[in-house]
Amino acid sequence: MKKTMKVILLKAVQKLGQGGDVKEVAAGYAQNFLIPQGLAEEATPVAIAEAEARRTKMAAQAEADLVRTEGIVGQLEGQTIEVSAKASDEGTLYAALPATKVIAALKEKGFDIKKGQLRIDGIKEIGEHEVTISLEHGLEARITIIINPE
Repeated sequence: MKKTMKVILLKAVQKLGQGGDVKEVAAGYAQNFLIPQGLAEEATPVAIAEAEARRTKMAAQAEADLVRTEGIVGQLEGQTIEVSAKASDEGTLYAALPATKVIAALKEKGFDIKKGQLRIDGIKEIGEHEVTISLEHGLEARITIIINPE
């Protein structure tokens, strides 16, 4: 008969579970691999209670973060940003609009957007353009950029 042991995973372990999960594994696997590698700890009643408290706290933080992100999306959605860029007489930009210009304009309005969050696909003409900002939790906001010639 194989001996088993309950462990609390401290980190995600492929094909076993996520951090915080309580799993029953072979005792040898736990004692020779999971625990020495810092991937798990023995699931004592105290450790299980602590893990549950951590999981509850993390869930509350994730919920608060989601609410905060939804608020940012609500504020960003439909915003209009005006920027200037060098353009030819026909209205073609000499270079694609850099994301940093849009981010700077958003920062002036109080939004802290990172370069990787702004999806600005090679805008090369003056005028109005709709772009998407990707935020945490898979949320997105669409803003309008008006490019004026310098």
